[in-house]
Amino acid sequence: MGNDCSIWFNAVVRGDVNSIRIGNKVNIQDGAVIHCTYEKTKAIIGNNVSIGHNAIVHGCTVDDNVLIGMGAIVMDNARIGSNSIIAAGAVVLEGTQVEAGTIYAGVPAKKVKDISQELISGEINRIANNYLMYSSWFK
Repeated sequence: MGNDCSIWFNAVVRGDVNSIRIGNKVNIQDGAVIHCTYEKTKAIIGNNVSIGHNAIVHGCTVDDNVLIGMGAIVMDNARIGSNSIIAAGAVVLEGTQVEAGTIYAGVPAKKVKDISQELISGEINRIANNYLMYSSWFK
């Protein structure tokens, strides 16, 4: 795990069957689960990533500057490209390759639009920065 990370109440980061790597400035919010698959998939999370409440990130790669919404599920061998948003409640199926700079939503998750610079700074960066501030309250 890198610097400036926070893991919130009732979140689980379970690296028992394979490895989990977490970059810098990552927040894993309440009830989220990070896991992988025995001898098959690792979980790799980049920098400046927010993983929303009750999300499941399983055996996949999440690149830098990503927001994974509340209750979203990202399955094995998926890759979430940088500067992307996975909408709340979305289910990213196994092996899905989310293009950088996009928003994916739905069940199963599909591209709904390209992301604007305003959403990158107004959502992805804002939430990551807020959680950095929130974590300071517990030091």
